[in-house]
Amino acid sequence: MTAEPPDRSRRPPSEGYVRLKRLWEVHRKNAFPAADTADPRLQEVALYESWLGSIVEAALGKGGRLTTSHATMLEARRAESSQTLWSAAAELGEPVRSYVARLMTIEDLLGTLPRDR
Repeated sequence: MTAEPPDRSRRPPSEGYVRLKRLWEVHRKNAFPAADTADPRLQEVALYESWLGSIVEAALGKGGRLTTSHATMLEARRAESSQTLWSAAAELGEPVRSYVARLMTIEDLLGTLPRDR
């Protein structure tokens, strides 16, 4: 499901909204990079994707804006760093590494979106 920007006096969607929507649509067309998800490293990637996806869908539903709670969650996530995720991606190799890199690009883009007032 990809949300359309809300009608805000017919303003064109923001550049951040357009970029996020395009990148998310490309990402969603790619299958998860492993069939066997019993590996805890793959579970870490799947958990991160699920968490990030919920924020992306909410931001798209708000026309490319982050709620205060989502912005706070992203800030906390960045403070924790992504060492576990990068380690898992490095150990698992391609295509997991590229998959995680794309997710982190999406996270970076989310961090540039305006916040709700």
